[in-house]
Amino acid sequence: MADNEQNKQVMDEAVNTLNQVAANPATPKTIKKNITDLLKELDSSEYSLSVRAANAISALDDITQDPNMPSYVRVTLWQAVSKLEGIRE
Repeated sequence: MADNEQNKQVMDEAVNTLNQVAANPATPKTIKKNITDLLKELDSSEYSLSVRAANAISALDDITQDPNMPSYVRVTLWQAVSKLEGIRE
């Protein structure tokens, strides 16, 4: 049970990181839209926590390939990926 609580805490940390990127005025609009869509998927309870984390990692990998992305935004997204990779069930 502690693992599930720990996973939820890690997910919350990753969501907070993504919210900060989406709220940053320097983040390009296309990136903000992609992150907002991703946050909606993470909030959904349709899939288990680990599946949502894996889907988010895949989506973030695609998002970070955008050549218009500022490097500091890319690094912040990688931090979110790093947190999500710790979620296991």
